[in-house]
Amino acid sequence: MKKWLVAAAVTAALGATAVQAKDWKDVRIAVDVPYEPFEYKAPDGTLTGFEVDLGNAVCENAKINCSWVVQAWDGIIPGLQARKYDVIFSSMSITPERAEQVAFSQPYYNTPSGYFAPKGSDLNPADADSMKGKRIGVQRGTIQDTHATDTFGKIATSNATPQATIWFLICKVAVWISS
Repeated sequence: MKKWLVAAAVTAALGATAVQAKDWKDVRIAVDVPYEPFEYKAPDGTLTGFEVDLGNAVCENAKINCSWVVQAWDGIIPGLQARKYDVIFSSMSITPERAEQVAFSQPYYNTPSGYFAPKGSDLNPADADSMKGKRIGVQRGTIQDTHATDTFGKIATSNATPQATIWFLICKVAVWISS
């Protein structure tokens, strides 16, 4: 009896999955713009960049129609979970926390993080004391945000890289951590 119930439950689950399966002829792809050279808008307003070109090639090869959705980084996973789009194609580092929320493909490249400070700065990210009391800038929702918060405490966050770059240039932050 138990085997039959298990078999019936598996069959029902597979049937329900098949009924709910997405028709992958039209796919909405989310990107965080601007994040040059990966994704950004050309002067004519069209999306371009390495990941947009790669995504378009994948869509062409798979013979599916793809449309692009611009989404701020700090809302990119919630937007996927809310089904605003079907796929994220936007340079996301794989972390255990993110892997609990989304399914990842095999990594197709790695972008290391870096600390950026004015020339001649005495800041040393390996020395927490040199960073004490300094205003540190990161993009909200990134692995750099998590690292800086865990390592240094109080930080300044922005929704987008260009805003943070301006903060850095006008010395609103002493150091910017980015990929």
